[in-house]
Amino acid sequence: MSDNTFDFGPQTRVIARLAEGIPDERLGDGTPCPDYAVRHLLGHVLGLSVAFRDAARKDLGATTDTSPTLATLPDIGADWRAELPKALDGLAEAWRDPAAWTGMTRAGGVDLPGAVAAAVAADELVIHGWDLATVTGQPYAPDPAALQVSYDFLLAATQDPTRGGGIFGPVVPVAEDAPLLDRAVGLSGRDPGWKP
Repeated sequence: MSDNTFDFGPQTRVIARLAEGIPDERLGDGTPCPDYAVRHLLGHVLGLSVAFRDAARKDLGATTDTSPTLATLPDIGADWRAELPKALDGLAEAWRDPAAWTGMTRAGGVDLPGAVAAAVAADELVIHGWDLATVTGQPYAPDPAALQVSYDFLLAATQDPTRGGGIFGPVVPVAEDAPLLDRAVGLSGRDPGWKP
């Protein structure tokens, strides 16, 4: 892989371990994502894993055309504990192909360069990993490469005048010397001190 690429595997494994540690009785708990319980957040991660796997493969269609803002509230099925790790592994494997990072693709109904789609996917996995860990009280150490990509992506988004600030909500101010994860979480519109 070139200097501009990274392996999704370490971050997808972190997410899979977090999901494995969530007991069924916590699936209805609220999360930092408004209107999303843990089960909806897991459903979202499952769906985005499939969508960004297909975006990497340039296999454009229903999975890559659906806007997350127009979709119904995501949810999990009975087999989610088997489906989610499989989808995460598929995402990581698809992005190991150097062709995934080149040319144009589509995700969430938006056409974008492959490398940008990878940054969006990394951001989704890092921030939603934090969401899941925070609400379920699990330790969270995201993959450093994915965290840096997420932070850089979110920082660039705050400097885009067409967005009016953060991607997911107003930026939450965080000290410049705070850990990189806290700064990324703040850029995502979340309070790093959020508690269930």
